[in-house]
Amino acid sequence: MRALALFLAMVLALSALHKLRDGDRLRLATGRLAGVTGPLSTVLMVLAGAVEAVAALCLVLPEAVPAGAAIAALLWLAYGFALWRRRGEVLDCGCDLQARPRAVDRAQIARPLVLAALAIAAAASPATLATLPLAFDAMAACGALALYFAALDIMAIPAPRWRTS
Repeated sequence: MRALALFLAMVLALSALHKLRDGDRLRLATGRLAGVTGPLSTVLMVLAGAVEAVAALCLVLPEAVPAGAAIAALLWLAYGFALWRRRGEVLDCGCDLQARPRAVDRAQIARPLVLAALAIAAAASPATLATLPLAFDAMAACGALALYFAALDIMAIPAPRWRTS
């Protein structure tokens, strides 16, 4: 399960870095999701980025994986709830590396909930399961991250014939 913890750490670290890189857009997205404006949206965005960074750091430290996973799960559950409150609205949720305003649908709401479930699984797994060398787990985590980004791109297709939501 070390690969899972590393994957989650990568997602969180990239999300925190994304807030630094694209702060203006994500400040607006955070404010819209939370229902606040002005400086409070900036404070919430910075707070979320700091929590993501702390959780990512915890997830790479074997003794702190349960704490990091719990923090990550709570953060993603809060994000899923914020998206659920805005379901059907057209907005840029900040989910992607580029602005993609679209209606908040089940797939967007499910994404953070699936990440929260994975974090709970990482928190529940014993640290003694790390039997492979770190390099193998890191490669597996990178592969999972590539698949995650591919899934996000597939979710961004405006109106595919195969999607019913």
